[in-house]
Amino acid sequence: MGTVFSFDVRGGDPGAVKAALEEAVAGLHRVNEVFSTYREDSQVSRLASGELSVGDCDPEVAEVLELAAEAERVSEGWFSTSYEGQLDPTGIVKGWAVERAARSLAAVGASGVSVNGGGDVQLLGTPGPHRPWRVGVADPLRPGGLAAVVSAAGVEELAVATSGTAERGAHIVDPRTGRSAVTDLVAVTVVAPSLTWADCWATAAFAMGSRAGLRWLESLPGVEALLVTAGDEVRCTGGLAARLG
Repeated sequence: MGTVFSFDVRGGDPGAVKAALEEAVAGLHRVNEVFSTYREDSQVSRLASGELSVGDCDPEVAEVLELAAEAERVSEGWFSTSYEGQLDPTGIVKGWAVERAARSLAAVGASGVSVNGGGDVQLLGTPGPHRPWRVGVADPLRPGGLAAVVSAAGVEELAVATSGTAERGAHIVDPRTGRSAVTDLVAVTVVAPSLTWADCWATAAFAMGSRAGLRWLESLPGVEALLVTAGDEVRCTGGLAARLG
């Protein structure tokens, strides 16, 4: 998936956690093999070319495509798996894969799990007694600085996902035009229980622009967000302050 993944796992039986961690890492490599649009032999590439049907693919392909269809519905088309007429589910795959890996570790008894995939993080449980997970949100206009620190205090599940131009340049596509999204934003960070959805919503909101994106994010239950414009203006959803610390 062209990025670095890191794991922080606390508690649980060491043997069970080690085996689950090895399985989670292998699972991420398998996701890359199945879903990569850069590999001609991946199932997604062969599906896009018509060589395979969804029924011929691993069950995870149908699962991801169903989730992507729901994301497209909720975002009224601002999130899409179609790029230049070709199937491209990469906008949802990373968040889904990270969340799946984190939940597999929690399922074997780990009391605290943090899985970070290229800066998008799924948090489960806690790192220790009376200690919440905390995630720094990079400032897109000041390299090395922080725009905010998100705390998972009081919740058992929290995800933080950012979409923007600071790290990868203009890579987000406006689904209406098929060209790079031209908005007043440089970054959108979404905080929600599930990284699958946080990742999708950050991408969709970025393509919408700050005003429409903020208005839409405010309408989503359990979702908070921080939006940074190219003019260094910060806009937040009403409940974000409760998640900072």
